[in-house]
Amino acid sequence: MREAVIVNALRTAIGKAPRGTLKDTRTDDLGGAVIKELLARTPGLDPAEVDDVVIGCATPEAQQGANMARQIALLGGLPVTTSALTINRFCSSGLQAIAQAAEHIMVGSSEVAIGGGAESMSMLPMGGYNLSPNPTLTDVYPDVYLNMGLTAENVAQKYEISRAEAEAFAVRSHQRAGAAIDAGKFKDEIVPITVVSREVNVIAAAAGKPLNAKNRIATKEFVFDTDEGVRRDTSLEGLAKLKPVFHARGTVTAGTSSQMSDGAAAALLMSRERAEALGLKPMARFVCYAVAGVPPELMGIGPVEAIPKALKIAGLKLDDIDVIELNEAFAAQALAVIKHLNIDPERVNVNGGALALGHPLGCTGAKLTATILQEMKRTGARYGMVTMCVGGGMGAAGIFENLMN
Repeated sequence: MREAVIVNALRTAIGKAPRGTLKDTRTDDLGGAVIKELLARTPGLDPAEVDDVVIGCATPEAQQGANMARQIALLGGLPVTTSALTINRFCSSGLQAIAQAAEHIMVGSSEVAIGGGAESMSMLPMGGYNLSPNPTLTDVYPDVYLNMGLTAENVAQKYEISRAEAEAFAVRSHQRAGAAIDAGKFKDEIVPITVVSREVNVIAAAAGKPLNAKNRIATKEFVFDTDEGVRRDTSLEGLAKLKPVFHARGTVTAGTSSQMSDGAAAALLMSRERAEALGLKPMARFVCYAVAGVPPELMGIGPVEAIPKALKIAGLKLDDIDVIELNEAFAAQALAVIKHLNIDPERVNVNGGALALGHPLGCTGAKLTATILQEMKRTGARYGMVTMCVGGGMGAAGIFENLMN
């Protein structure tokens, strides 16, 4: 079987939802900007060579509907001959998209492909506009629709993760993310986005000037290139004051839950032969991807099943994995995975995680891929893993091999 390699992986900075910098920026515009930059950074590649674009999105409706991947491909400068597909596996959609693009290359049905994810949690509510649970399933297995926060409470209780442990983990996430931003670690993976902000002209109103069609709206244009979710003043003392969000006697708070976010990310993949023919130096080899199901009421423990499955496919042991990006849907959930699999915490989320940087659902897997490849480049790590729990009761894991060192 052929090898699929990642030539580059990029992302936008992550905006806070629903009132952050990207709140009025369309998801397809974000995705298009990332693809346009991927092509710009790949000299010698004719855009017409890209066979397919696969984009993950957890809420593919409204602005994110109508097969959004097609709009993203065209906005990104790809020709009409490039096909496109939008897929949904909730939180692992972006990683699933990269895996699907890679697997098409490995079996020979594509030579060059793009996989990624895009999500605006500002523009669409969690679960979409018209969530309609199946009444039969609700009677037979109501936990399928259980609130994600309550599943985190279940995991915390079952795996004995205390509130104090979760809050210490959250502080670590913000500290590491802040340090990574200060050190410029995300600079090479972020595509700057020009944001146009339109708001009521409060300056004119405050000055007593009558507002009319010409001056009612003030327009401001600026560049967004830094993740905005990090709270540098996060402390144990501050977190201890927060009330539980999902259960009156629970331990999960807003401070130990991932942030709602907006963003897009994508990876350019091709066969190793095509990369060599173009004179390109790949960043990594796509090794494998695995998904596993778990009880929906314990959704957060999904990586505990997916990680061993991926390692078995790859013929590797956990000790072979040098760096891990574990999506921090909830602090208790991430800690339960780390403890259950006995993972060295120092290999996990070395630059912070979703508690600080955000979790733009369908974008997250692709975003974490862009981040881990840059970390592998800096450190010379041979193998890296991206893993996450998935709403509804699943876990996913993908493994990459460094080709840069």
